[in-house]
Amino acid sequence: MASLATLSGSLILAAPSQAATPTASPKTISDSHPSWATASADAGTLSSGTQLTGTIFLAGQDTAGLTAYATSVSTPGSADYGKFLTPAQYDAKYGATQAQVSAVKKWAQDAGLTVVSATRHAITVKGGNAAIAEAFGTAVHNYKVSGKVRHAPAHDMTVPGSIAADVLGVTGFTSPGANVAKPDSRRASAPEGSAASAADDGTLPTTATCSDYWGEKTATGAPQGYGTKPVAFDQCSFYPSQIRKAYGITASKLTGKGATIAIVDAYGSSTMQADADQYAVNHGDKPFRKGQYTEVVDSSQWNNEDLCGGPEGWASEEALDVEMAHGLAPDANVVYVGADSCDDTDLLGAISKIVDNHLADVVSNSWGEIMHTTDGADVPASVIAAYEQVFKQAAVEGIGVTFSAGDCGDSSPLAAATGANCQADTARAQADWPDSDPWVTSVGGTALGLGDKSGTYGFETDMGTLRSKLSADGKSWTPAVPAPFYFGGGGGTSEDFAQPSYQRGVVPHALSHTLMTGARSSSARRVTPDVSMVGDLYTSVLVGISDGADYSEGGYGGTSVSAPEFAAVQADAIQAAHHPLGFANPAVYARSHRATDVVDKAAQAGETPLSNVADFGTVNGVLNVKLVAFGQDTSLNAVRGYDDATGVGSPNENFLRSFGRK
Repeated sequence: MASLATLSGSLILAAPSQAATPTASPKTISDSHPSWATASADAGTLSSGTQLTGTIFLAGQDTAGLTAYATSVSTPGSADYGKFLTPAQYDAKYGATQAQVSAVKKWAQDAGLTVVSATRHAITVKGGNAAIAEAFGTAVHNYKVSGKVRHAPAHDMTVPGSIAADVLGVTGFTSPGANVAKPDSRRASAPEGSAASAADDGTLPTTATCSDYWGEKTATGAPQGYGTKPVAFDQCSFYPSQIRKAYGITASKLTGKGATIAIVDAYGSSTMQADADQYAVNHGDKPFRKGQYTEVVDSSQWNNEDLCGGPEGWASEEALDVEMAHGLAPDANVVYVGADSCDDTDLLGAISKIVDNHLADVVSNSWGEIMHTTDGADVPASVIAAYEQVFKQAAVEGIGVTFSAGDCGDSSPLAAATGANCQADTARAQADWPDSDPWVTSVGGTALGLGDKSGTYGFETDMGTLRSKLSADGKSWTPAVPAPFYFGGGGGTSEDFAQPSYQRGVVPHALSHTLMTGARSSSARRVTPDVSMVGDLYTSVLVGISDGADYSEGGYGGTSVSAPEFAAVQADAIQAAHHPLGFANPAVYARSHRATDVVDKAAQAGETPLSNVADFGTVNGVLNVKLVAFGQDTSLNAVRGYDDATGVGSPNENFLRSFGRK
């Protein structure tokens, strides 16, 4: 992957095509030749009859000016603060010109490529190996890698000097599957061996025990290392009115009125609104009003369904996101925009559709991936640059973009070895993508305990759990306690992005200058998450779903819960402010002292971890009881002040009301 300095030098400062000359130097597309495509693995040129499809991202106009205005329009106290542009104004000032689009299209067609589609962001092209080689200066070869045949450009691609300033990057000419996202959620009551939150067989537990608030019901006899006091039974999965009360949303009387939340996932459920309406009514809330919920989904364009799990693999994520957004901002409009697959380019296309048409004030994304892998599937520089361009466009148009921070703690190989929702090919401890980009709000997770039967806020600690299962005879635990890492909110110091100005003075120097490998950085780096809300698998939320089957509800956890929750909080804050917030991070950090500081008090006091018993009764006749320890989020720690487990903390009534104060 290109460094941030390289991205800034070759992409952000690029001039529009009108300034280019025929003698300008060609541009090399960084990372277009993956590291696994070695000479020893080369199996020869791709068949001439094979047609490949790729995407050429367009640079647009005045990229340095775009960065400057996105910064000033988002920063409280700036003369430009809140002076957002319309999509048409953005296009005129910063978007790709028609001359740029035409120049790139003509170059591609002259090389023998077919233009499949073209927007102000990107041009999709298709062609055989000869045309690809003519256009990009390198052919595509087959490579035998780990027993499989994959294809990739034989060298880094280049584009000629005549259009070099018009092209931001190129992607798509490598075997599919290298850069795909996954949901950041998991079903709490899934049977053992389930692969993902929506991948179980739907079997629900019987005779389960849970508490209405933390400590209502307790068990004794916990093994050494889990304390000598009675251990609390898991709380019953939360529903929205409980979360609203705990975080002060109910007391604030804010409902998100006047704001619109967009949800981006892959594909689309056939029963989303019906499920969301039934879920709301089941838990004492109102269903969507007529026209309050809309969808932008085109199933005719869906692709890579086997690779991505298809619509059924994303249905629970979609339900979770829509129901949490509606639940915490019940008067906000919600628009679901389904990407055509989990591929980075298709997901970006969904976000671009929202931004280009200003479909929402806040965009919630509950998916992500790691940036550095052991198998050469690092996130390419072209993809980073293309996403960041759209994030900045969103900022200048007054649209905030949130991402879940992941469920694998520090995403280290050690965490991935035992974690339930980790990416196995992680190369080292690292901050995830896209939430580590400085132009989005990274939302981490917490474990939330209710204080009493009325549902008042009790406490929070960082989302990081160890978990063991009780044996069938009730005499032992597997794995043996203390168990290894199982599930935890993502976060950490980015090796890829410099510290944004809004983190200065809030993020401790030791964090911003220490990479997750332990290496020291001479310059300050971006640290995630920015904020956090409940998402722990064992202080889970209820989600209702049918997607063509019988409607049912179950507990889910993950920062996929936290992201739509905070998107809804932003909608509530927009109502309080009486105007859009846009990119919220500068405003969030400016009022970080008003957030609830989430601290792992047990760890700070040197005590045994906070623990609970998750009793799922019997599943298929087998006892299903778990012993869970909280606040064990790999190398991430919830301490006083900003930390890399929970950011500035979680919202509360004072935090929300502060957006309405001058």
